[in-house]
Amino acid sequence: MTGDAALIQIVDAAMAEAARRAGPWLACHPGCAGCCMGPFAITPLDAARLRRALTELDSSDPARAARVRRRARESAARLARDYPGDTAARVLAEESPAEDEPCPALDPETLTCDLYAARPITCRAFGPPVRFGDESLAICELCFHGATDAEIAACEVAIDPGNLEGELLREFPPRDTIVAFALVEAECHPNQS
Repeated sequence: MTGDAALIQIVDAAMAEAARRAGPWLACHPGCAGCCMGPFAITPLDAARLRRALTELDSSDPARAARVRRRARESAARLARDYPGDTAARVLAEESPAEDEPCPALDPETLTCDLYAARPITCRAFGPPVRFGDESLAICELCFHGATDAEIAACEVAIDPGNLEGELLREFPPRDTIVAFALVEAECHPNQS
């Protein structure tokens, strides 16, 4: 098993436990796509995983892959126009009108992710209460309505307690990006993983 596959297994197991603990407090379901709006930072490891998945989708469902690529190109062009220069850093640093920009992997008809199995760690970990290192991450605003802080805390799980992601990221340049740019880069460098 590759390091990334092991990381995904660790994170997914933690998230299954978080969902079990949260039970009915957790409102996330297919078609609930509020968290898929607006650009967000992804690591180089996430970007490589998405590019591999898009290449695989080219073989298994070329029409769907073409739709993802088209959405990525259109999103990247809009963001580059609105945020020239070091676009990824500016998009992530500024309050922006891009908050309504849908993730290019999001199918606008089904409101599900076309690259779900390869989704970034941020996507995998959003919703229930999770802890990464010493930091508790934000929960989805649609979840835990009426729950007390103690009830929320009782559902919290640690994702990647051994910091495998940090170890794996040492193999990459320290540069976060966003989904649209990662997928457009796949077109420019199809053999890059």
